[in-house]
Amino acid sequence: MSLWGWILLACAVSIATKFAGYLVPAKLLDNPRMLRVAGSLTIGLLAALTAVNTFASGQALVVDARVAALAAAAVALWLRAPFLVVVAVGALAAGLARLLGAA
Repeated sequence: MSLWGWILLACAVSIATKFAGYLVPAKLLDNPRMLRVAGSLTIGLLAALTAVNTFASGQALVVDARVAALAAAAVALWLRAPFLVVVAVGALAAGLARLLGAA
């Protein structure tokens, strides 16, 4: 099968999975334990994606300007800055770190 065939198959499986979610009974989704699990999984996945995108470069762990950007954005979030300000602070920190020699 060609690459496009695999991509189309993955799209079809993704759409089928989404529609299968509508078949889950509402009683199961209203369970407080299920709500906690779903919320925890979301936070865990976002934290894992952030860590991988910050510290990974191929197969190696690196500390570079992305760490400075993440730290600056975390401080901005801690100060309850609006989202666009958090993004701007992170981008500015990454730019400054790269200007100072961090890769």
